[in-house]
Amino acid sequence: MSVGERPKGFVPGRFPIDAYGNGGFRFADMSHKGSILALPSGIYAWPPLSIAELTPQSFDLVRREVGVIDTLLIGTGADPAFLDDAIVWHLREGRMAVDAMTTGSAARTYNIMLGENRRVAAALIAVP
Repeated sequence: MSVGERPKGFVPGRFPIDAYGNGGFRFADMSHKGSILALPSGIYAWPPLSIAELTPQSFDLVRREVGVIDTLLIGTGADPAFLDDAIVWHLREGRMAVDAMTTGSAARTYNIMLGENRRVAAALIAVP
């Protein structure tokens, strides 16, 4: 993918997460099945379906927006989980705070921080 190119499954703009569950999310009067990245540039479809699938490369789109993200919230699914150290350090190299929690908690926290006009992003694994 070239520098200015957007991947498939992209909705430009910043939107609160209206609902989550049943394997997907609702936002901007739309619904999406699967996991998402909510970034300052927009909301993207995100391939990982579990915490076990995450690698540092799973966050390449996040790293493209270094400088406009202060906090990245990572929704780990239905259960809390620890992130692999390689992922945490990969993201912290971009000078952003990283906080992992359940997807529900991450979506709610994202909405609050977005409402406060904070420089927040979220990587949310879909929950059943």
